[in-house]
Amino acid sequence: MEYALTADNLCKRYGRFNALNNLSMRVEKGAIYGLVGKNGSGKTTLIRLICGLQRPTLGQYSIYGEKNTSSKISYVRHRMGAVIESPSIFLNMTARDNLKHQYYVLGRPSFDGIDELLQLVGLEKESNKKAQHFSLGMRQRLGIALALAGDPDFLLLDEPINGIDPQGIVQIRELLIKLNKERQMTILISSHILGELSKMATHYGFIEKGSIIKEVSADDLERSCRKCMRISVSDIPTLIRVLDLNSAEYRIVSENTADIYGKYNIAEIVLMLSKENCDIISLSERDETLESYYINLVGGAKND
Repeated sequence: MEYALTADNLCKRYGRFNALNNLSMRVEKGAIYGLVGKNGSGKTTLIRLICGLQRPTLGQYSIYGEKNTSSKISYVRHRMGAVIESPSIFLNMTARDNLKHQYYVLGRPSFDGIDELLQLVGLEKESNKKAQHFSLGMRQRLGIALALAGDPDFLLLDEPINGIDPQGIVQIRELLIKLNKERQMTILISSHILGELSKMATHYGFIEKGSIIKEVSADDLERSCRKCMRISVSDIPTLIRVLDLNSAEYRIVSENTADIYGKYNIAEIVLMLSKENCDIISLSERDETLESYYINLVGGAKND
C-alpha cells in the first residue's frame, strides 16, 4: 500500500494545552480522505504541521515516504497544495492577476496554464473580475486554483465549504471529485459538515481531542452503518421495559424516541405496547448516517 501521508504519535503542545495528542493516521495515495471532527478537535493544527507552518512537539510524519525531519521534505512539499482556514487571495486583484502573482511566487517561467486553471474551477467567465466582488464559494474556488498552480498531486483543504451557499457547495464537491478522478489527486479535506463529506470521501479519519480515534474506508463504513427502526411513543419508560423483555438492541434518541437495531418482531412489540396503553406516535425504517456513526463513536470514546 502506498501512502501520501503517514503520521505516528504526533503531538503539538501550546503551553499546557495539547492540540494534538499521540495522533497516528494513514492517507492512501489517490484517496479523498475526510478528516472528521468538531471545531477545536485539532484538524487545522494537523494540516498546518503537515504543510510545514508549524513543527510537532513530539512524533513524526511522512509525505510520500519522506520524513518531516529529512532535508528533502521541502522538495516533497512541492507536490502539495493547500487552502488553510481561508483562501490567501488579494481582494483588490482579479482572479487572473491573483494566479499570475502565484505563478511569480512559485517561480514559474510563464503564465501557461492559467486559462486551464480558471476553466477547471469554473471561473473563466469571471477571470477579469476583482475577487472582492466574488461570493464565498467563488473565493474558495479561486483559493483552490491558487493551490493547484504548482501542479500538486496532494491537496489539503481545511473546511472548504464552511459558510458557503448550497450551490457553491455542489460546485466545490464536483470540482474535488473531478480532480480525484481525472488527475488521480490525493485530497485531505477537513470538515464538520458530515452530510456533504459523505458524498465524496473514500476514506475517513475521526479526530477527537487531538487524536484519531478511528480510520475507516467508505466501503467499510457503509457496511458498518446498520439499518434500524425508529419508534416514537407516548411513554418511553414503557417502551424501554418492552424492548428489554424482547432482548432488543436499542438506543434512546430523545425523551420519546428510540432506534431499534437488529432482527426484531415489530408486530409483537407493537402488541405489547398496546397492552401497556403506550401509544405509537410514529414508526419508520432508517439507515445510520455518517453523523450518527460519528456521534456514537465519539460517545463510545468518551466512555472508554
